[in-house]
Amino acid sequence: MSDVLVSQARIGRTAIGALGVLALALGTLQTVVDPARPMLERELGIDSSGAALIVSTLLITGAVVAPIAGKLGDRYGGRRVLLVLMAMVALGGVVSSSAPNLPVLLVGQMLQGAMVGALPLSFILVRKHLPPGQTQVAIGVVSALFTAGGIAGTAVAGPLAEGLSWHWIFGAPTAVIIVATVVVVRTMPDDTPSERGTAIDWPGVVLLSATLLALMLALMVVTGGGMPPLVVGGVVLGVAALAVVWVAVERRAASPMVELRMLTAPALWSAALITAAVAAISSVLQTLVPKMFEVSGTGYGFALGTSEIGLLMLPASIAGVVAGSVGGLAVQRYGPRAVVAAGSAVTAGALLTLALVHDEAWQLVVLRAVVAFAGSLITTALLASTATAVAAADTGIVTSLLVVIRLVGAVVGAQLAGSVLTVGIDPVSDQPAEPAFIAGFVVAGLVAAASLFVVRHLKGTIS
Repeated sequence: MSDVLVSQARIGRTAIGALGVLALALGTLQTVVDPARPMLERELGIDSSGAALIVSTLLITGAVVAPIAGKLGDRYGGRRVLLVLMAMVALGGVVSSSAPNLPVLLVGQMLQGAMVGALPLSFILVRKHLPPGQTQVAIGVVSALFTAGGIAGTAVAGPLAEGLSWHWIFGAPTAVIIVATVVVVRTMPDDTPSERGTAIDWPGVVLLSATLLALMLALMVVTGGGMPPLVVGGVVLGVAALAVVWVAVERRAASPMVELRMLTAPALWSAALITAAVAAISSVLQTLVPKMFEVSGTGYGFALGTSEIGLLMLPASIAGVVAGSVGGLAVQRYGPRAVVAAGSAVTAGALLTLALVHDEAWQLVVLRAVVAFAGSLITTALLASTATAVAAADTGIVTSLLVVIRLVGAVVGAQLAGSVLTVGIDPVSDQPAEPAFIAGFVVAGLVAAASLFVVRHLKGTIS
């Protein structure tokens, strides 16, 4: 009997390696567009708005697909749904890498946006095929490799586009995804589908998809500025109305898309709030720190070029990957509340220090890396603890909701930072004044500090 258990565990670990490679390739695919934007604009004859639409299409599709994939994975098995999703991503890679124009490329990116759903499906599989302690570690490793893929995408996009052609920034990661998926098929045993319920709540699926789509579009349009208050109010009311209708439908469904009682559980809503806060803080720094490296003002700024800024931002990316790798181990040893509380306190302290001390480049590098390490540790702890706090049949839908919340927080943080810099433009130098950066760091620090007030709700199960 023990030999059988050892064999099953070994099979699970082998498949986890394949899931890790898959996460690495998917993370790469998520970030390759940004460095190649100038080339895409030239080759496809589009402007900056068109190039931004490529990234937006990927994020919006991911936000819509993730909860659907998580729910279907819970119901029909993570392995089966993962294979369907990866087939979509592979098809999207073929379309994107051979696209002759922007509309075709957008279709390819819409298909590849399904990649976001791979994370909750991976969490379903690791929970079902590994013991509880190893599950948290594996979730941390998979999440860290997805983050590492983002670094790889930024690094390889330029050489691929310039050495071969822009088509390869989509084609190369897609080839790795196909190979990794084949390995998953061969090494990952089927996971037992949930026996709960007899039918998918399709009205709930459609309404949740519509609500998330409206929310993502609203965030991108409204936070972009320039819209009259009445229009903004109308957009907000429209999203709220969709959400209310979805809740009403879910309350009456025999087998709802999302068990609404889970959404009111303190352990889940607190994890959601902290996840959104961490994602927003990361996006704020991703905007403010490079800009401070770029500008040159009296007593602040460094007038650095793009390549120099990229190198100075690299330590933070590496710190995030390292933290993700050890996050599961930290949760296993100290518990999620301790990890999240420590990470939030460190983040708040580092950000408030950054508001006071930023006259040397190394100070920004070190403090940004500290925040990245703490933030990745928090995110991994929340994913790992939430995935194991719910019933096994709800792992996919709950973790997918956290993935979507990360996307929402990232969009809000980026737009908030952009607004702070825009409002803080010095009319004389026509660049953001130092108080604008200080205000951004302070606000981010206060958000991190506020997270400490909800950490105490993280303990316990979600049901």
